[in-house]
Amino acid sequence: MKGDKDMKSYFAIICGGFFLVAAFLTLNGCVEGRPTILPNADSNLRRNSTEFAADAAKRSYEADAPKSNLTIARAQYNLMEKQFDMANLTNWDWKNVEVWVNQKYVVALPQFARNSGEALNFQLFYDNEGHHFATNWGGNPVKSVQIYADGKMYDVVATLQ
Repeated sequence: MKGDKDMKSYFAIICGGFFLVAAFLTLNGCVEGRPTILPNADSNLRRNSTEFAADAAKRSYEADAPKSNLTIARAQYNLMEKQFDMANLTNWDWKNVEVWVNQKYVVALPQFARNSGEALNFQLFYDNEGHHFATNWGGNPVKSVQIYADGKMYDVVATLQ
């Protein structure tokens, strides 16, 4: 039965190797230019990191934009998954909106269907210097999430999951 023991050892080594590769890719957070390992479910967000960074560099936070008291969205964020789960609570589709985190990091959404949800990975959000959003183990917490749409800034209630 020595062969069975060798086979089990071989299987354990192979499984361990796969685990190490998966762990490395997860910790790395991206695969050569892609902001996430798995492609985003929204085809509009299937761009590479360079494209997200370039798009963010062209945008600026509209601090003087009128603020709206209307609640149009909610968000939950998960630090382990490094993503926001955002919901459009309105009865209308959004076109060309910007989602801002901490008034610094932005991702543009060409469209967001009414009464629907969107998973937005932290690595989709970039500042104007090309750095993606990261919480840095509490050094850069989520302080605010806002949506800029139709010339107005909307505060989004964001809760930690």
